[in-house]
Amino acid sequence: MKRSVYILTAILIILAGVVPLGAANAGEEDTRLYTLDESIKTAIENNWSVKAKEEKVSESEYAEEEAKAGFYPEFSTSYSYTRIGNITSVKIPGMNRSLTMGDSNNFQWSATVTQPLFTGFALTSSHELAKLGIDQSEVDLELEKVDLALKVKETYFNILKADKAVAVAKSAVESLESHLAVAKNFYDVGMIPINDMLKAEVELANAQHNYIMAQNGARLTRVSFNVLLSRTVDEPFEVEDILVYTPDAPDFDAYLNKALKARPEIKALELADSQIDQKINLAKSKFYPEAAFTASYTKAGDTPDVSGSDSGFQKANSWQATVGLSWTFWDWDKTKNSVRQAESQKLQLEQTRKTLEDGIKFELKQAILNLKEAEEKIPTAEKAVEQAEENLRVSEERYKAQVTTSTEVLDAQTLLSQARMNYYNALYDHNLARATLLRAIGEY
Repeated sequence: MKRSVYILTAILIILAGVVPLGAANAGEEDTRLYTLDESIKTAIENNWSVKAKEEKVSESEYAEEEAKAGFYPEFSTSYSYTRIGNITSVKIPGMNRSLTMGDSNNFQWSATVTQPLFTGFALTSSHELAKLGIDQSEVDLELEKVDLALKVKETYFNILKADKAVAVAKSAVESLESHLAVAKNFYDVGMIPINDMLKAEVELANAQHNYIMAQNGARLTRVSFNVLLSRTVDEPFEVEDILVYTPDAPDFDAYLNKALKARPEIKALELADSQIDQKINLAKSKFYPEAAFTASYTKAGDTPDVSGSDSGFQKANSWQATVGLSWTFWDWDKTKNSVRQAESQKLQLEQTRKTLEDGIKFELKQAILNLKEAEEKIPTAEKAVEQAEENLRVSEERYKAQVTTSTEVLDAQTLLSQARMNYYNALYDHNLARATLLRAIGEY
């Protein structure tokens, strides 16, 4: 058993050396140090999802220009050639001749202008819908940014947690190595049984195993960070540590009022409500007649230059102007049901808003309670670290004096590692709770 423990320990040490922690790159010249604010700013500038939302805004602007074009006249032109195989001839009574009714070759060019005069307010509603589409795209972009900012904050503090887990695990390894050295000395002079020394070796191997796992966890959180910032996944960097916290006294009612005004989701629902109003107007436009003005100019002939024909059947120039009115006065309630469908969507939206408001209330309350919990844990956890450090020191001294067993030292080391992680988790959880609270309000 002793030999197997030594082998396992050696393998773990080799693995730890072969696969260095990303944080170990801190000494490299190209390693960049990120602050929390800089991380959020860089992510918003570079993240691919944000860029896609920005492009969606541009798409909506083009759609608005397209809808606006419906108010203006349309111009079109056409050119055609028709060959008639058999021309009808009419025999003239009393004359030994016949009259040809047309030409074999028929060329025609025409230009047309069409101007809508009245569409039952359909053009106006379509344009307003397109303008609201721009606002909707901008709100979606804002929503993407606040969500991304929260993800960056979560990843940022997870990196700090992971780094502290590495530091705590490394400290535990060093402490257990020191303890094992003492235990070996005692065993060599016959002061302790072999199982005491083996227990220390096993605990050291376990600590080295935890150290390697902590290193890998730190690497994974850095990969997530690089992905959020659209960086190369293995690109080295460091983050600025945040070891301070500011006690908060959040006002639920004040934050709720702010959230109901500032949350992008609320803005999106308000825009959706306006869009449905325009959809109702667009559906109602079918109740009205439509009027349009059309004018065309035509040139025709039996040659490609459309300059008339010798037969006189095709005039070189002609024009016409038309004002047309069309009205579908009965469609078996198709238009009426279309209006009712849009009105039903408006009622659904009212229920959706109530659901959203309840969700915001829950998010706010949860964030405030988590913030309070983390704040209360910090002083207690900090005190526990001091006590655990003193407990380990006393246990080590007692063991050196051989008035206690190895188990007491190992237990003291475990308690110290746990106390340190509890402290760091409480500290970073407080910052995460504040980040979640800001997101619940609609800020970052």
